[in-house]
Amino acid sequence: MKPEGERLQLLIRVPLKSILDIEYPRRERDYVDIARVGPALREAATRWIASEIRMYEGATLLGAPRLAAARLSIESDRSFGTYDEAVAHVTGPSLPNETTLYWEQGLLDALFEYSITSARSEFSIHAALDRLGLRVATALQFITPDGAVRVYRLPGDSGLVRLDPRWHQAAGRFVHLGFVHILGGLDHLLFLLCLVIPLRRFAALVPVVTSFTVAHSITLVASAYDLAPGALWFPPLVEVLIALSILYMAIENIVSTRFERRWLMAFGFGLVHGFGFSFALREALQFAGSHLLASLLAFNVGVELGQLLVLAIAVPVLVLAFRRVPERTGTLILSALVAHTAWHWMTERFGVLTEFPLVLAAPGPADLAALLRLGMVVLAAAALVWLVFGRGRSLGVPGRHGAGDGGRPALGVRDTGPSRIQGRRTGEV
Repeated sequence: MKPEGERLQLLIRVPLKSILDIEYPRRERDYVDIARVGPALREAATRWIASEIRMYEGATLLGAPRLAAARLSIESDRSFGTYDEAVAHVTGPSLPNETTLYWEQGLLDALFEYSITSARSEFSIHAALDRLGLRVATALQFITPDGAVRVYRLPGDSGLVRLDPRWHQAAGRFVHLGFVHILGGLDHLLFLLCLVIPLRRFAALVPVVTSFTVAHSITLVASAYDLAPGALWFPPLVEVLIALSILYMAIENIVSTRFERRWLMAFGFGLVHGFGFSFALREALQFAGSHLLASLLAFNVGVELGQLLVLAIAVPVLVLAFRRVPERTGTLILSALVAHTAWHWMTERFGVLTEFPLVLAAPGPADLAALLRLGMVVLAAAALVWLVFGRGRSLGVPGRHGAGDGGRPALGVRDTGPSRIQGRRTGEV
């Protein structure tokens, strides 16, 4: 697709075998009669393609396109490699009449033209081509007036797609994607549940959830900028580690009663979960246009909104439930159920991981530099989280047990009142 002047040209190639109710003229041995196939091709292009595409200029729905050309091509034709080659092919001479071709082996090539007001307008497309087959994928290239190419792969009916979105349009789409993803990701929700079970207070959850957010934001952005391993074994390894993180947090809830450093564990496991988010986001990044970073940050905003919604529901529910059940009993039961689920996930995912050979390529200078940059960002973020949430407790600020970290008395505290230590009176402690 390319806008030029006051027209928008749309070149389409579709397998003829996906269009079933058009009668193509035949000659001997059921070969397509190429000399007489023109009207049937134009009918197929109009009824099966143009009628299923909605094109927008800004917020205005464009009128029906003009069919400028339609022709039959063989499957081995490679003229759709570039825009100029495709235009020359579709508007050029048709196949020779003596070509022997069954209609199921042919390709329908069509050129549509839409009337527009300006080539620099914002264009959107809704291609509802899912009725062409059981599984339909549309490979779309949009060429901007500046020559930039936006490449999309649209599965089935993908709804309205903005071809060159502004930053706020891309951000809005990715906020929605992040919100929906966290609510549909059962493993991430169970990890949040493990964080909530022993704390159940918003003030105590703030540093934990914040550190988790900072960590998964780092690895999500790193993956989008190709700083993560691209080997086939890496995604199943991350899935195993996500299950392991849930299992660890559930077991810690069972065996421990002190959670002052939970924010640190949330940060470490958040790095792993960020890679998991990136796998779900990989295909959606095509809709970011030229606003990759803004879209990634918007996705994180959507994830955090979903997490806040989950916490707003989970914390009051757990507080009410623990009023009827002893706290330790409720913690043990819920954590055991989560641990049981996470164990099964981990074993199943480990089985998938073993199917991929672990091949480690020797890193080059560029790989080492990227790894160093990623490590510096992780350390800087961890230090920032520690300064905000961890430093106060480590310096002896009164915490959960009334004194310094772990309930030990803080050093350097003066008490001018009398105290009795081992039967002796003293005026200072």
